[in-house]
Amino acid sequence: MRIIATIPHPKLTISIFSMNDKYQVKFEAGPMEQTYKFSHAEVEGVEGIKKMVDDAFLEQIIARFNEMFLAYKAAKERLNA
Repeated sequence: MRIIATIPHPKLTISIFSMNDKYQVKFEAGPMEQTYKFSHAEVEGVEGIKKMVDDAFLEQIIARFNEMFLAYKAAKERLNA
């Protein structure tokens, strides 16, 4: 798997990988990550992925990260209780 592009964002690290006829788009925030896979036939290259990663999609990604962080924080608190 090799990184072929990044998408700049002020809060997230967004990396695009290519491997085995699939693109993987990885979003990272702190200790968490989300990865989405698309076949090369589904999107028109890196530019197609960049179009898909629009404001509405990013809002959902960030909301999911917030949920993940709350679960992560609660798990750490239970461990330290």
